Amino acid sequence: MLRTSASLVVCLALSLASDCNVLAQATTNMKGTAPPVVADKANADVLKGAWVRPDGGYTIAIKNIDANGQIDAMYFNPNQLPFTKAQVAQDGKTLRVSFELRAGGYAGSTYELTYDPASDRLSGVYYQAVARQKFDVYFTRK
Repeated sequence: MLRTSASLVVCLALSLASDCNVLAQATTNMKGTAPPVVADKANADVLKGAWVRPDGGYTIAIKNIDANGQIDAMYFNPNQLPFTKAQVAQDGKTLRVSFELRAGGYAGSTYELTYDPASDRLSGVYYQAVARQKFDVYFTRK
C-alpha cells in the first residue's frame, strides 16, 4: 500500500509539473505567436557587408554577427556613428534586424528592418526619435 501511495504521489507531482510547464509556456506567450529566436548564425551571415540607403546615402556596415544574434555594426551619415544596440532575430524564415542609435543627435532613433532574400534588401521603418517621425526605408547591398 505504501509503495502504491508513493507511486501515486510521484505521478501526481509529475502531472502537476507538466501542467505548470504548459501553463508557463501559455502565459509567457499571451499574443499567440512564438517570440523570435536568435537567428541561425549561418543564415544571419548573409547580412554581413555594407548596406546603403539610396534616399540619402546613409550606410550600415555589418562586420560580424555572434551566436546570440548580436551584430557588430557601424552607421555612417556620412560620419561614423556607433550603434547602441544591434541585434538580429529569426521569425520563421524571416531575419529581423534592429538597430538603435544614441550618438550625434539621434537620441534613441531606431531602424527595424527585415531582410528580403529575393531582392537582397533590408527594408522597414526608421524612427527618427528627435523629430518623432517614422519613415519607410530600405537598404541595398553596396
